Amino acid sequence: MKPEADAFREFLESKGMRATPERQAILAEVFAEHEHFDVEELIMRLRRKGQRLSRASVYRTLSLLVESGLVQAVYFEDGHMHYEHVYGHDHHCHLRCLGCRRIIEFRNGLVEETEARLGRMHDFVITGHRLEVFGYCADCRRKMK
Repeated sequence: MKPEADAFREFLESKGMRATPERQAILAEVFAEHEHFDVEELIMRLRRKGQRLSRASVYRTLSLLVESGLVQAVYFEDGHMHYEHVYGHDHHCHLRCLGCRRIIEFRNGLVEETEARLGRMHDFVITGHRLEVFGYCADCRRKMK
């Protein structure tokens, strides 16, 4: 698998766009952390590292990263979309605690088997899925008692 910078550069070139230093800085920061993030968090991380990029540049670049398949929009909360980088990572699903907002990533072969079965049943080519399960983690359940 090629490095994410090369994959993004090729994607941009296919659209007749350049891999500007600003886009490269945003890409590097997105892949520097392995947590879910929103745009405001990303902007703050960039600024702490001395990057002075406009909000519009960050939003536009993030949109390109999603379109390229390097980043995925994961969930919407508190008026903000949250993202994660997925390039080079196995597919996974999310358990999201409604109490503390913690996200637990999980993989389960039954989910993929169900996806394949659904595709066969409906003569449908499935290219992916997103599964997010809501509930309360053990810590939050203990606090509720």
